[in-house]
Amino acid sequence: MKLVIVPAREGANWVKLGLRTFFRQPLAFTGLFLIFVALISLLSAIPWIGNILGLTLMPAVTLGFFVASRQAAQGRFPMPTVLLSAFRSGPQHARNMAVLGAMYAGAVLLALAVSASADGGTFARMYLLGGDIDAATLQSPEFQLAALLAMGIYLPASMMFWHAPALVQWHAISPLRSVFFSLVACWRNIWALTAYTTVWFGVFMVVAMSVALAGMLLGSEEAVNIALFPALLVTAAAFFASMLFSFEACFDATEVILA
Repeated sequence: MKLVIVPAREGANWVKLGLRTFFRQPLAFTGLFLIFVALISLLSAIPWIGNILGLTLMPAVTLGFFVASRQAAQGRFPMPTVLLSAFRSGPQHARNMAVLGAMYAGAVLLALAVSASADGGTFARMYLLGGDIDAATLQSPEFQLAALLAMGIYLPASMMFWHAPALVQWHAISPLRSVFFSLVACWRNIWALTAYTTVWFGVFMVVAMSVALAGMLLGSEEAVNIALFPALLVTAAAFFASMLFSFEACFDATEVILA
């Protein structure tokens, strides 16, 4: 396995491949994303620790969508059990994925801890505990600085974990080495990733504006409110379906350990 440097335009191709794969099995991907959302919602009901458990599961869920995309690209219907792929390949793979999940949760908690230095922890409490927050707090310089600090730490952390689940699961690379290789791969292909995220941002905006325009033509604001959430949910499912292709483009793998 070796790192591949791809041109910036390749990022848009990942989006195209992801959308093509999603529309091969739209019900499967939408169902998988609904299961993921439901699981996170259930965990978030557990005070304090629930959201942390949800963060710990993110690498395993990411791998599940990688597996689902590979199966859909092969013409197969991804079953809900793909979300458990990380824990069905033996105890060593399960332990490594659990370690990777703990590292991811730690990175997010670090970002929240740093953000607390700006606003006393308001942003971190909102993220971990949820609840309503007034407009004055959202517009305060302290809260906005806290959000920027958290994002500044989370962005490089997200690059560390972008490819890591596949590296751990399919190539038996240790969690620590996987986050290093993932960071290097993302950095060396930063322009392709920038194009990828920019195109996806455009897709989300087009979907949202299309729903809003349809509501205006129907003369119903309520219809917009009803349709917007499921439309964005389906688009998010398509986004998860596309992540595999960034991994396959950035790494030339001569051997895959597990399918």
